[in-house]
Amino acid sequence: MITMRNAIAFTSSIPVEVIIAAHKAPLDLNNVFISSQRPRDYITIAEEAGYPRTTCGWIKGLYAAVLEQKPEAVIAVMEGDCSNTQALMETLQMQGAKLIPFAYPFDRDRQSLQMQIEKLCGAFGVSLDQVEAVKTELDKVRGLCKELDRLTWEENLVAGAENHYYLVSSSDFCGDVNAYRFRLEQILSLAEKRAPVKAVIRLAYIGVPPIFTDLYQVLSSLEAHVVYNEVQRQFSMPFETRNLTEQYLRYTYPYGAFARLEDIKKELARRKVDGVIHYTQSFCYRQIEDIIYRKELQLPFLTLEGDQPGKVDARSRIRLEAFVNMLK
Repeated sequence: MITMRNAIAFTSSIPVEVIIAAHKAPLDLNNVFISSQRPRDYITIAEEAGYPRTTCGWIKGLYAAVLEQKPEAVIAVMEGDCSNTQALMETLQMQGAKLIPFAYPFDRDRQSLQMQIEKLCGAFGVSLDQVEAVKTELDKVRGLCKELDRLTWEENLVAGAENHYYLVSSSDFCGDVNAYRFRLEQILSLAEKRAPVKAVIRLAYIGVPPIFTDLYQVLSSLEAHVVYNEVQRQFSMPFETRNLTEQYLRYTYPYGAFARLEDIKKELARRKVDGVIHYTQSFCYRQIEDIIYRKELQLPFLTLEGDQPGKVDARSRIRLEAFVNMLK
């Protein structure tokens, strides 16, 4: 169980091995926000503090999550994630939060990333050897994530919602690697005894995880099976790598649309996808990247925009229904 005196929060996936090597508990603020019983209250807290209505809901949620959780420190991904992170960190600094910056180099330069990892190790007083040893152990857990993903798209034994939950949770392992591993082993054991998912349409979901809380359930009710969760899968570090630097170089999310496209195209073909849903968050600069994905991906394509946390709204539901019916 996470205790806030040893929790190290972060705004986006970072080399979590460093936190674990330092015997601290990793805490992904995005997961704290969206799994809360009252995520809309987080939005209200941020707006009452002065955040504009036209600020991304995730940023407002992260702000309130830090105030509520009071972690020991916050690692802020200053490059390779959200363009609003600097302002978020400045407002948290006013509230007394201890901040540790981390940056993914835009040009995907190995030496620059290595320096960032070494700097992060220094901040926590751990060596690269210690961190690499943790990576070796986490590779086993991530192997379970890979199997869960395979059972989703190849054997249709894992639902899209389950795939989303366990892969998105691999960013911080729910704060407890052993407990997370146990739950993964349980779901894999159960899945192998199930009948395959009955679905007419195979969908891919690309983009950041949704702020909608019931998107996968809605799609399932429409007889659509999500067989690919792009960013969530990236959180699980699905590639076999020799060291930490290589692992976070192959992690595509921080390096822009074209770095992500190479992996997306490969997975769409491998998973025999019928259509693509590209989720974009309101007021996020990544909405502009929709132009690129729509042009580059030669499949039926739906852009779905979300703003506030909660269930899929009526307009979005109608668009999803129309899209799936068209594919049918």
